[in-house]
Amino acid sequence: MDHVVGPSGDMRSPLKHFTNAKKKINSIFSEIGKYIKEFSAFLESMEKGESGVELDKTLKEEVTQAYDQIFGIKEMLVRDHMKVVFFGRTSNGKSTVVNAMLHDRILPSGIGHTTSCFLSIEGTDDENDVGYILCGDSDERMSVESVMQLSHALSQESMSHDNLIQIFWPKKKCALLKDDVVLLDSPGIDVSSGLDDWIENYCMDADVFILVANAESTLMQTEKNFFHRVNSKLSKPNIFILNNRWDASASEPETMEQVRKQHMDRGIAFLADELKVIDKEQARNRVFFVSAKEVLHSRVKKANVPESPIYTDFMAEGFQARLLEFSNFEREFEECISQHATRTKFSSHTQRAEKVIDVMFKHAQWLHISASEMIKESEIRRAKLLDRLNEIDEQLSSISSKARGDITLVSTEAEKQVRSAMSDEIRRLPFLVDEFQRPFHPNPMVLRVYKTELYRHVQEGLGRNLTARCSSTLQKQIDLNKREMIDGVTPLLLIYPSNDQQQNKQPGNSLMTTTSSVAASHAPSFDISYDIECASLCSDFQEDIEFKFSLGVFQIIERLIGVKESRRMRLGGVVVDNPAIQHTNPSISHPGIPDNHEGVHSLPQPMAPQDLALSLASGYMNFTEAHSTAFIASIGMLPYVFWRSVGWRVLAFSGAAYCSLYLYERLTWTSRAKERALKRQFVEHATDKLNLIISFTSTNCSHQVQQELSGTFTRLCTDVDTTRTELMQEADELLEQIESLRKTQNRAKTLRNNAGWLGSELQAFTATFLGSATTSHEFEQHNGKI
Repeated sequence: MDHVVGPSGDMRSPLKHFTNAKKKINSIFSEIGKYIKEFSAFLESMEKGESGVELDKTLKEEVTQAYDQIFGIKEMLVRDHMKVVFFGRTSNGKSTVVNAMLHDRILPSGIGHTTSCFLSIEGTDDENDVGYILCGDSDERMSVESVMQLSHALSQESMSHDNLIQIFWPKKKCALLKDDVVLLDSPGIDVSSGLDDWIENYCMDADVFILVANAESTLMQTEKNFFHRVNSKLSKPNIFILNNRWDASASEPETMEQVRKQHMDRGIAFLADELKVIDKEQARNRVFFVSAKEVLHSRVKKANVPESPIYTDFMAEGFQARLLEFSNFEREFEECISQHATRTKFSSHTQRAEKVIDVMFKHAQWLHISASEMIKESEIRRAKLLDRLNEIDEQLSSISSKARGDITLVSTEAEKQVRSAMSDEIRRLPFLVDEFQRPFHPNPMVLRVYKTELYRHVQEGLGRNLTARCSSTLQKQIDLNKREMIDGVTPLLLIYPSNDQQQNKQPGNSLMTTTSSVAASHAPSFDISYDIECASLCSDFQEDIEFKFSLGVFQIIERLIGVKESRRMRLGGVVVDNPAIQHTNPSISHPGIPDNHEGVHSLPQPMAPQDLALSLASGYMNFTEAHSTAFIASIGMLPYVFWRSVGWRVLAFSGAAYCSLYLYERLTWTSRAKERALKRQFVEHATDKLNLIISFTSTNCSHQVQQELSGTFTRLCTDVDTTRTELMQEADELLEQIESLRKTQNRAKTLRNNAGWLGSELQAFTATFLGSATTSHEFEQHNGKI
């Protein structure tokens, strides 16, 4: 009851129908792949700025996804055969089923673990009637007989379970191989955990899967899990279930039908409910109960002695029904290939290709329409830009004249405020110095630290007070002037005037405004630097805190020659060897103080004798000019008169009083008194220095204000120049952009027409090979438009 297949080469064979369909759809998908590549290259050229159309971010992604889909389908279609894969647990009879379908004992079979690796069998037109095998990647042809040693699990030469042996069997010995059908036998799915690698390496291009189960048990979870993995990687695979070794049921005839129904129900539930690859009605024609061993024995016997009867001595009762069941399986298997496999395989791919082409058509149509709209918009914008350039030039000239006058007024006012505030703070300097409280000691090292902290205190206090009095007011004036500048210049930074802005405001219009005015309005606040370096100004300060008796010689000399000259004589000394002494203080370096200026309490320079004599003479002259000659003579005669009048006791008492006064002043000359003297001297010295830099400091602050405002206006003018440059560049670029847009428009039109042609090819393929028009009505409308 063997199933007879039509002669090889018959063009009416269902397998030939599949082969022709495969060649045609491969050709169509190759054209689609070229088309999508061309579309992708077109989009890349647009992204590089060769056109003015702004692309959607998802467009490139959709085109890339479409190419990946088409490329993936092409990889599945590139082969030139139908592939059938046999899977099942160890010793379920997979190899015996393949041998039975080939009508010969080609593959090793037996009890236990027999097949150690993957074995593929495909037809060959080689003149040699015995065929050959290839192992792995080797091109060396080997005898078919060696497959027993290379693939048998009990052989020492057997290959590992993830290797492949290709068996090329003469087509004239098997009708099934005449139409390029490949059968793939596999090791048991329970001998390795690398099932995902098996699927990736050997199952991705399979068209039909045959699960060989053991009828003496039931479908195991291992078998189910494997085909769940297959189903997750492939779209609705074609699966047959062969319950092999059904001859064992002959020993239990009373439960045979119940067992058959149980296996049938479980097989249908697995295919329809769990995997959901077919419905339950179709699943009934995918589950069979056979004995591959009986079929192989009968077919080998008939092939060797065609006229001899089949020996049935070892066959169980009902073997004729099992042979017929196997023939029915082969018939359904071939019907699946001829009627359903083509539609199942190519229909979904064709529909996916139609969706891809439909998307490409819409994208091309959108690009064509967008380019047309952009051409019209660019022409309108260019005319407005030229008008705007003339308007900006006229307004900028008027704004510049007003800004220069405002800057001069604010700078002058800043100078007045700083001068007045600084004069007031100099008058309040004694109070600021009195606020300084630090441990004091006349030791030179402690005194040096004390003065350093005093300088810092005065500097911080002056800066803090000037900032409180001037900075806030000046900052308000500066901010107000800046705001007026920004408000005046901001309208010039608009590409379109305010009355046209709303009309031209569009998403993606990057030249509507510039961001420079926003940056200028949010610039950090301007801080005025008063540049009062107290340590530098008072670096020549030299305190004089040595005890000086109020009625002493030096005090009398001080009244004659003055404080400066007295300090110079007392602290600097009198130098006879160097009469030409330079009165300079190289330690002071401030642009507001002359180099030859000497402070009230500066470090004294040595005094020459002639300078001392000149100072004494000058002091005496000043004293005599202020008093009459009789008064001076009377003062000179006063000791004599006093002596003659009161006697020596009074003089002794006066001497004692003089000594007591000296002792009192000497005892009260404490560290506190020295600190007060130092602060008083520092106030006199600092007041002299600060008065000299009032003009410099106020002028410097005025320059800072002027520079800040001028810099702000310069930046705004630069922004306006940038805007003008952008306007001119855009106006020049718009002409080139219009030409580029026209090229884009023409190329998009060509792509749209090509998409229509590919859609027509898919429609023709569907009508010829799938037997029904599955093309959407929307795509037909697109073709009508083209």
